This record gives sequence, structure tokens and C-alpha cells, in this order.
Amino acid sequence: MKKAIIIDDEPLARSIVKEYLAFYPQIELVEECNDGFQGVKAIQQHKPDIVFLDIQMPKINGFEMLELIDDSPEIIFTTAFDEYAIRAFEAHAVDYLLKPFSKERFSKAVDKWLNRQVPIQEKSATEALLQSTTHSPSQSERIVVKTGGRIKIIPLHEIQYLEAADDYVRIFTADGTHLKKKTMSYFEEVLDPKLFVRVHRSYIVNVQLITRIDAYEKENQLAILTTGAKIPVSKNGYGKLKTVLGI
Repeated sequence: MKKAIIIDDEPLARSIVKEYLAFYPQIELVEECNDGFQGVKAIQQHKPDIVFLDIQMPKINGFEMLELIDDSPEIIFTTAFDEYAIRAFEAHAVDYLLKPFSKERFSKAVDKWLNRQVPIQEKSATEALLQSTTHSPSQSERIVVKTGGRIKIIPLHEIQYLEAADDYVRIFTADGTHLKKKTMSYFEEVLDPKLFVRVHRSYIVNVQLITRIDAYEKENQLAILTTGAKIPVSKNGYGKLKTVLGI
């Protein structure tokens, strides 16, 4: 018996997926969730084989939810929006169903999942999807982190700077420090380059918090923030800062 979870904030959308799933006795619907927070808990609890996931939801969207899950299950997206790089999704996810979808289209997606075989060495569909997808507007305005059993949404304007920490990135805010399992290159790509500059191999800084830049040693500098933090700036990083700051 395969286990499935539906995550969608629209009751009607959930009921349609549930109705279509009834034609698959080998798939057990273990839980329905109406937002990403419930979805994270349900996936951790039930460890489903497949998740029918909406993208645009309140609180956190589908992409942000997936980032909070360590071992992601297979995903079939069910969404009313077509601007999320559909071709990229179809290349890696099980399928991408654009609402409203018919029973035939739904069955095609489920049959595709049931019949396909994924090599053990291959990345999961979700991992590949998250690496290949473009980012939704809400993702460019905030970062979602998981600290212990709690989920925290950090608006970008609250970020002071980011520091590399092995396989993680340490995010510094006025409320404290948070870890995110991403790379510095990831954040350098998705953050607004006019506001966040990678000044060093291990640091990205919010330029709005820089009060001055002091000479340090050789060709390196130190960026002094309003918080008192001292961030090392490499020669290359200093060039980027001068361009952004217009100096």
C-alpha cells in the first residue's frame, strides 16, 4: 500500500484529488493539509510515498515547504498558476497538474508515478526540482528556516549578513542566528544584488547596514555594520561593494 498526502489551501481542490485517488485502491490517503506548516508535520509523521502539492498557499508556499523537509517524497504539483517554469518541473518532478485538471489528466500523472522506476543513485525528483526551478516572488522577499521544531519566516530586510558554515549558511538577524541548509552561491543568486553583496568567500552582507569600510591587511578591508559587526571584505568583494555603493 502506497501512502499519499494532499496539501492545498482550497477545500474543493483537495476534495477533487481525494475523489480521483479513490480509483486507486493501492494508494492510501493518510492526511489532508490546508497549508505548508501542516504539510511539514504530516510528511514527517507519515513519510508518504507521494504528495499532491499546491504552490501558492498562505503562510509558506509549496517550494518553501519542501526546503524544510530533509527526505522529500515524490511530488505531483497541483496549481492554478502556470508561471512556475513548467517545462523545468516536468523534466524532474513526477508531474505538474494545472488546475482545473480532468480525471484523465490526473490518472496519467498517477500512472506515470506508479510505473516509473528511479535508479537509487539518481537524485530524488524533489531535489532536482528545487535545484532547477526559478524562484517565486514570495521567495525573493523572505527566507524560511526551521529551528528545532519551529518554523520561522525571516523578511529579507531583517537580515544583517550571512556566513558560510560548512554545508549550511548562518543567517544573522536582530532576533538571533539561524541555520539554512543552502550554499552561499545559492543566496548570492537569489538575493537582490543591489541590497546583498558577497564581499568575501564566506560572507554576504546587507549593504544598507554598512556604516564604514576600514583598511585591514594587505588588500583586504573590514565592513563595519550598524550592529557593530565587522565583516571581512576581500579584494574582489571590495570591488563589488564600490560598484553597488557608487564609490
